[in-house]
Amino acid sequence: MRRMSRILAIDYGKKRTGIAVTDPMQIIANGLATVPTAELMDFLLDYLKKECVERILVGYPRQMNYEDSENMKRIVPFVNRLKKLVPDVPVELVDERFTSVMAHQVMIDAGLKKKARQNKALVDEISATIILQSYLESKRMKF
Repeated sequence: MRRMSRILAIDYGKKRTGIAVTDPMQIIANGLATVPTAELMDFLLDYLKKECVERILVGYPRQMNYEDSENMKRIVPFVNRLKKLVPDVPVELVDERFTSVMAHQVMIDAGLKKKARQNKALVDEISATIILQSYLESKRMKF
């Protein structure tokens, strides 16, 4: 029996970063937090001390033509630093092209008022949850 551990997903942003995590059985993705990007590494290192995390997914921002978006120049150094600080946890880039659009749709479908939908921190957290949920679904389809 393998040890139960979580998968963590990151929607990395210039100012704020959304974070989502699975339950230990890796069935459900839940929003965890939105943190100021400047505090992200401290938040992650603290979380990894408390929780068993099997892998970390980082949203890979691409444009519709598959070219990297402008945010990649910030994500690459972050991913490299994360890999150095937590070498025992695999870090994987996951396509996130439609997550912001999907996050807004989820908020509309949930009946959130326009003011709540303008809460960028909530959008980031939901985007991270969508990245994680789509990863879980793609993993299930392989079985």
